[in-house]
Amino acid sequence: MVILGVADAVLPGAVIAQAANAHGMIIPLYAAGKVPSLGVPETRAKLSKGGETILFNVSDPTLELFRPAPGRANGTAVIVAPGGGFVGVEYQEGGTVIARKLARLGVTAFVLKYRTIRSPDTATHMPETHLKEMGVIMARAKTGTPVELPPFAGEKHAVEDGARAIDIVRQHAAQWGIDPRRVGLIGFSAGAFLAVDLAIGNKASRPDFVGIFYGGLRTPVPADASPAFIAAAADDDYLPNDSVQIYEAWRKAGAPAELHIYEHGGHGFNLTPKGTTSDHWFDELVWWMQSRGLMGQARLK
Repeated sequence: MVILGVADAVLPGAVIAQAANAHGMIIPLYAAGKVPSLGVPETRAKLSKGGETILFNVSDPTLELFRPAPGRANGTAVIVAPGGGFVGVEYQEGGTVIARKLARLGVTAFVLKYRTIRSPDTATHMPETHLKEMGVIMARAKTGTPVELPPFAGEKHAVEDGARAIDIVRQHAAQWGIDPRRVGLIGFSAGAFLAVDLAIGNKASRPDFVGIFYGGLRTPVPADASPAFIAAAADDDYLPNDSVQIYEAWRKAGAPAELHIYEHGGHGFNLTPKGTTSDHWFDELVWWMQSRGLMGQARLK
């Protein structure tokens, strides 16, 4: 399903205190009242197919922290940015399941719940702006036109939240046993657009590496863009050629990049097996991280 400037002050200690829940530790990105509310409560919906949990009308962005077992942390951090078209956040299969698997490998993982646009209380939760954006995407996919998509409604605020999340992780790196030079972000669909935006954006909040899964191009790409692992499926109904464009833009700029195009997998493969080669994306991401020295023990100061 395709539901496809950083804050200026450090959070006070009282706000950064983590609130425990049944899963990870919840960390608010901003002090109360720092960002405007959508005026409607955040809601959760479960897809009938696959059982994915999607969050709508997100006004209060957070990070959920998943720490490795004692003695297992390797100093690398990864922020997971789920998909959802900036209308929803596919929080479980596209977020917490992946974060837990990373944590089991020694990576300190976070799930980013970023702000979304306001959606109607209907079966599809699709606002008019999203329907128009989907029309543009589908028309472009049918023609195969290699044109960069315009920014999505809600993308700006989501990118602000992503930059804020990176800043918070680096500011609290010592507290969480993280090397502040090994903070990456992997994004899926809308989260992949967010990853691209951050990888080529403000240097101060640029991730040290990114994973871009079935996302789209944003330009210009600087020579010092974050090293990128890029993956998609050839039978993606929405963004069939975009990952190749991203790779070519990275390579043209002289920035490090690796590209994987799977024959099958569609738009939205995650850790649920499909019986296709895209089932192995996680292992290949980890191998790429290992090749870049991101899975061994870091020297923390």
